[in-house]
Amino acid sequence: MRPRPAATPRLRATVLAALLTVLAVCAGDAAARIDPFGPRHRSISDLGNQYVPFHAHLQDLLHGRAHGGLLLNWQSGYGTSFLPDLGTYLSSPFALLVAFFPKDRIDLAVYLVTLLKTAAAAAAMAALLLALRPGRWWAAGLFGASYALCGWSVLEASYNPMWLDGLIAFPLLCLVGEWVREKRRPLLGPLVVALAWTANFYTAYMATIGAALVLLVRLLVEEGGERRRIRVLLRAAGTVLLGTGLAAPLLCTVFLGTRHAYPGWSRTFAPASWTDVFARTLPATYSFSTPALFLGTGTLLLACALVFHHAVPRRERAAWAGLVVLVTLSLQWRPTHLLWHAFATPNGSPYRQTFVLSGLLVIAAWTTLSYGVPRGRALAGGAGVLAAGAGFAASSRTVTVYTYPLFGLGLAAVVAGLLLLGRSAHPASTPRGRAAVRGWPPVVAALLLVGAQAGQAAATTAYADRVKIHRLDDYAPWGRHLDEEAAAVAGADGWPRYRTDPGREQTTGNDPLLVGGEGGSYYSSMTPDPYTRMMAALGGGWTSRGRSVQSLDSPVTDAIFSVGARVRSAPGFRGAGAVTVTRSAAPPLVTVRPPGPVPRFGRSPFRNQELLLGARVYTYADACPAGTDVFYSAPDHTGPVRLGGGTAVELRGGQRGRRAALQPMGPAPGGAAVTPHPHGRTACLSRPRLARAVARLSSTGARSVRVTGDAVRARLPAGSRGTAVFAMPRISGWQCHAGHDADRPARSYLGLVAVPLTGGASSVSCTFRPPGLRIGSAAGGLAAAVLAGAAVVRRRRRGRPGRLGAGEHRDVLVAHADDRRDDFSVLRAQPPA
Repeated sequence: MRPRPAATPRLRATVLAALLTVLAVCAGDAAARIDPFGPRHRSISDLGNQYVPFHAHLQDLLHGRAHGGLLLNWQSGYGTSFLPDLGTYLSSPFALLVAFFPKDRIDLAVYLVTLLKTAAAAAAMAALLLALRPGRWWAAGLFGASYALCGWSVLEASYNPMWLDGLIAFPLLCLVGEWVREKRRPLLGPLVVALAWTANFYTAYMATIGAALVLLVRLLVEEGGERRRIRVLLRAAGTVLLGTGLAAPLLCTVFLGTRHAYPGWSRTFAPASWTDVFARTLPATYSFSTPALFLGTGTLLLACALVFHHAVPRRERAAWAGLVVLVTLSLQWRPTHLLWHAFATPNGSPYRQTFVLSGLLVIAAWTTLSYGVPRGRALAGGAGVLAAGAGFAASSRTVTVYTYPLFGLGLAAVVAGLLLLGRSAHPASTPRGRAAVRGWPPVVAALLLVGAQAGQAAATTAYADRVKIHRLDDYAPWGRHLDEEAAAVAGADGWPRYRTDPGREQTTGNDPLLVGGEGGSYYSSMTPDPYTRMMAALGGGWTSRGRSVQSLDSPVTDAIFSVGARVRSAPGFRGAGAVTVTRSAAPPLVTVRPPGPVPRFGRSPFRNQELLLGARVYTYADACPAGTDVFYSAPDHTGPVRLGGGTAVELRGGQRGRRAALQPMGPAPGGAAVTPHPHGRTACLSRPRLARAVARLSSTGARSVRVTGDAVRARLPAGSRGTAVFAMPRISGWQCHAGHDADRPARSYLGLVAVPLTGGASSVSCTFRPPGLRIGSAAGGLAAAVLAGAAVVRRRRRGRPGRLGAGEHRDVLVAHADDRRDDFSVLRAQPPA
């Protein structure tokens, strides 16, 4: 029986890197008592407000429970494009893991996805390091973990898990650069590029820039003429072009989705102070608007020692050190900041490219160690630079009481570990001395280095967990209240006869994705501009600068959008109170407006609602008569308002990025007025008038409506004339026709999809295709054809007797044991005769 071959150094390194990463993150979360290791939840900022709800929708989609499909999401924003959201939030292969969890464990599912992404980044970096230079496998694993546990990862990307795909992409794209340089894996390279750009285009763009810089340095330090360098760069450009072409069906829809999204607001980049930049390299620091550059003292010490380590060739020292300095400076200069961020300063953290600099620092540290353990002047020089930087950062407000103790302990452990490792690399002259050095010092050195990295990373993770919950907005995780809301929505469901809106009292800005239903709430970077503007004209409120649109609690807009059931929660912590369902008569999803010109919105939200409804249902007075319902609108007001002596209602408008929604104040007691705001409006709703308007729309509306994942088809009363109006926003991508006419871009009726009825058509149909899907599919098909053609040519060349295909000189990895270190070499094999 053959003995099982030993694991290769690369495999051991990747496994070690992944395990160290998982252990450090879990230890930090457990120390902070964060779910699933304690009672504190981690549902903060966009993690709770966007990513968890979107993953919940993906889970429903995979199990066939969602209303909609890959192209169209019927549950949010009264019907919106889904493919751009899929490409922005859910296109990572890791996201599919949510299918294996029950709905009430969606928070745990997203946590596991985040953890596995971080571990995958560690493994990818470990593999890259051994491809760049031979060296100790356990050191490669340690540096891989250092990269994955960088401050950007545990402090920023942990609650923006889609960014972690960029953390994985950077080392993978650097590996593709190595394959291109060595003329290896010409077919796999474009597939890896396509995977990276599909998983998350935004951070893949940054990772591609970083990988290109790494490839330039590799070409600069190697021996070779200019012609070879140019050929390599052209092959690399072709590989990236082919890979992004394969991803084009998703990339084009995401790109045009951003072009059609509500603009939000723009900001001007303001660089952080250099004291804060240096402080963020230290453990246990946090600031939203500074680069999180923590990597662990060991990695930073070796990166700083590079320029002093004369065993490293001078050109290589200068190239890697110069690249690190230039990229650091590029974070602080506005033109290069814009280049890193696709020429737009983001609304949130302005240092989203920090992971690339972290990766470059790890590569610099690995280069230092791969040429031998730095000793004497090199180690002292690196420690001096690191200590100077730590001292310069002392005045930063980001420094905490934990920072310098963690830094000092880590530095002491790392220096001791490197000194022991140096002894094992240079054993004593006597046999007894050599035997002693080969024994315990390397093991103790490894334990010191691993312990310093894991300890600092775990402590920084724990600190981040505790500080973020206090500094960022948080959202209730899945619990009993969401169970009750989901059950209430499911019990009231009548789609597509009518919509069930999960309600105005939100747990998150994406409650329809989380608990089901077909509501108006929607929060995404892709929130369509027409939808935000239409809802604002009708009295809607928003947060996140117009990207998080809230549902309107109004019976008039419920009639407009065919909402037949509305879920309400009694006041409490984010809807944690009693859940009730209010039902009302609703017109069908498709109604008919009489012939005539399309009206235009004005300034009054109440009048705009009437225009879209097609009937007068409000009267306007400061004091509403008994028997009417009072509604109040003051979008720029922040503070309480009340009807007479009733309970105060809090409005939250007038702040940057916020707009207060039109507010129901309750039945008019007769003679009581709403406490006024200088720019507020009061209106009195007549329920009988509203009932007559709904009955009229129902009588002339569709007799039957059929809805699929990308289309709506309705049968109308015979002889219908005027305009068929669909209760869904007129966003780009809708193509419609009446009867047997040809498809044309849908028209707009005050923001809703509309189709002119001519010749007494008895049916209307609308189909949705996201903008960019057609041209993206064509580009993807062309790239796939080119790749397939290259595969055929390559196969034919390899099939010729007596020769290999172009670039087929194979690299043979020869593992060897050494008295001083555990590494491997890469040897060129001679081609067969």
